[in-house]
Order: sequence, then structure tokens, then C-alpha cells
Amino acid sequence: MEKALLGGGCFWCIEAVYNRVIGVQSAISGYAGGLRESPSYEQVCSGATGHAEVVEITYDPKVISYEDILDIFWEIHNPTTLNAQGADRGTQYRSVIYYYDEVQKAKAEHAIAEAQKNWGDPIVTEFSPAPKFFEAEGYHQEYYSEHPTQGYCYAVIAPKIEKFMKKFGDKVKRD
Repeated sequence: MEKALLGGGCFWCIEAVYNRVIGVQSAISGYAGGLRESPSYEQVCSGATGHAEVVEITYDPKVISYEDILDIFWEIHNPTTLNAQGADRGTQYRSVIYYYDEVQKAKAEHAIAEAQKNWGDPIVTEFSPAPKFFEAEGYHQEYYSEHPTQGYCYAVIAPKIEKFMKKFGDKVKRD
């Protein structure tokens, strides 16, 4: 198994998509890239800690490649908006790719260059070595699965999942 650490707005959205990807063992919501040890959701949302909402993805590289993980990433958020995704605003919602080794770094650099060809505005995704990951509080895990009819889930997350399923149907887990 390998890991990827990505952020693209609210972690509920990113987690909900990657939990539906064939070859992904787990997608865990959390925080990374800030200054405080073991931050809370409230602290991260204040903007004072510097953390981004991220998802730690554990996947089987024999089933899905890191490149495929990144292809999905570009489709489920807007990497050209600084510190924002839709109505979600703040540094915690920034687009980030944190890499674990030189192989991931090289693949992500290539993926960024390729993705830029598809966007009119410059990609502003933060790109750096993986910092320490802090798992978010339990009530954030599997949030969409637990609350699919909640307003944010229905209006924001469900359309992202639908877009993912249409574009990457061959990578969707089937029940």
C-alpha cells in the first residue's frame, strides 16, 4: 500500500470521492501543513494554525496509480482559486499536493504541468513535501456517507461524486 496526501477544499468532498475509488483502501479526513500539534477543527477553521483540510489516501498501486489519483484530484476541485473552493473560503480550503518521496514529487510535477494545459488561469496548488498528518475528529470521517441528505452534502458533495462517476466510471467501486 502507498499513501497520497491531498487537499482541495472541504475534506468531506475529497474523502467522499476517494472512498469510492477502486484500489483505495481508506481516505481519512485530517489536517496538515500548519504550525500547531494536534489541531482541532475549530482551531483550523480560525485560520490561525495554517493547516489545510486534507485527506490521507491509502491505495494499492497495483490497482490504481498515483497518476490516476492525481487525475481524479484535478477533476473534483478547482486548483486555480487561492484559498477557496466554491463558497468555502479560508486558507484551510487551499489546494495542496503533499508528496512523500522523490517519485511522487516527479509524478506530481508532471501532473501539474499537464493539468495546467486544461485550465485558463494559473494553478495555485501548494506543492511541498508531506508534513505531519493529523487525523480529524471522528465526526468528520465518512461524513457524506453518514449525512447524504444534509444540505452541504446534497448541494456540494453529491455533484462532485456524480461528476467523478461520469468521468471515471471504470474506477468506481461497485456494491
